[in-house]
Amino acid sequence: MITTATETLKHLAASIPATAPGVERQMLIGDLAGKLSPAERSALRKLMDNFLLRMQKSNASDIDLGGFGTRGYVWYRVYGDKKPDSELPQFTVDESSLLIQSILVERQRLFLYENRNLDFSYTIVHDNAMFRFRADAYFDLDQLGLNMRAINATVRPYKNLELHPNVTKALSLAHSTQGLTLVTGITGSGKSATLDSIIDANNHSVDAHVIVISSPVEYVHKPDRCIIRHREVGRDVLSFKEGAVQALRQDPDIIVIGEMRDPDTILTALEITDSGHKVFSTLHTASAVETIDRVIGEVPPIEQERVRLRLADTLSCVLSQKLVPAIDGKLVLAKEVMLMIPSVRAAIKNNNTGEIYQMMAESSDIGMVTLEQDLKRLYLQKRISLEAAMVNANNKRRLQQILNSNVMGD
Repeated sequence: MITTATETLKHLAASIPATAPGVERQMLIGDLAGKLSPAERSALRKLMDNFLLRMQKSNASDIDLGGFGTRGYVWYRVYGDKKPDSELPQFTVDESSLLIQSILVERQRLFLYENRNLDFSYTIVHDNAMFRFRADAYFDLDQLGLNMRAINATVRPYKNLELHPNVTKALSLAHSTQGLTLVTGITGSGKSATLDSIIDANNHSVDAHVIVISSPVEYVHKPDRCIIRHREVGRDVLSFKEGAVQALRQDPDIIVIGEMRDPDTILTALEITDSGHKVFSTLHTASAVETIDRVIGEVPPIEQERVRLRLADTLSCVLSQKLVPAIDGKLVLAKEVMLMIPSVRAAIKNNNTGEIYQMMAESSDIGMVTLEQDLKRLYLQKRISLEAAMVNANNKRRLQQILNSNVMGD
């Protein structure tokens, strides 16, 4: 099957004029993809599906192909390491571009040419099982590159987050009907999986209406005690901001904004939280304190004082996380948790965010924890190595200090 599809790719790519440049070349490839016969389209789709099913067998989280940087190989990320698969054939940049465009519809191709990037979801069904992927197609030196990330078929059990009961109360609609919770971390840190765990826990414990606005929609929640709406940016709604504003007219209890990626979305999230709703979102930051500074710093200077005060009043919890290589070769979740106790709220209002880390470090009894404290816990439990703990610490000196204090205490 792979041989037939690769021969089809070679034959089709050979018809692309060598002189066509840049975006025009991708448009020619798109025209070719749009005119594929049903048999050709099926062969190319089966080739892509084969690559994705290979992910499942190897426990890979991501696949990359296309563009100059891959050297023509298909690459997989397995337990944090990204490597080319030497058992699969190599492709020219035109062959890869054609393969990528063959799984897109015309509307998606036009968006990709205009914006040089396209976020979309992709689904395959194999042996009565459904596998979903979050995909990003983009330009790389005038050629197309593609990343796809596997979306978990099941939700990580909430108990596996190992959160303090006070944190669970802050995240549960049953205990708190309003407030903004931010799940943060670098790309690939499992933010979406954690958010899905929180949504799932609410879905099975309260009677409510949840609206999820994502780009793209990843895990699709099966309604239990909640109505759960999934609105994909670009397909069901035009933007995160519009989706959030529209949600206010749809009688929600919980609004999930997939990512606060621009000032308009940040301001909208604060406004809808201020209106008495429970809101969850994500942000690309590495710590709780950085999250506060980032939210305030993202808006224009004239708005920053107002946003600082509103954030202090509406924020409920910040959960920052990393996926750390474990001793067993897999990945383990390390987290930092900040709850909005009065002293933290005052520090934000008074622009003294530098004091918050110490407040968190001294409040483990109520559920707060710094990343360094959690890395220490994982190390002492022999789940991660000392090297992994040090590499992933935001404050390596602080981690060394608390590790030394533990040794002295012994």
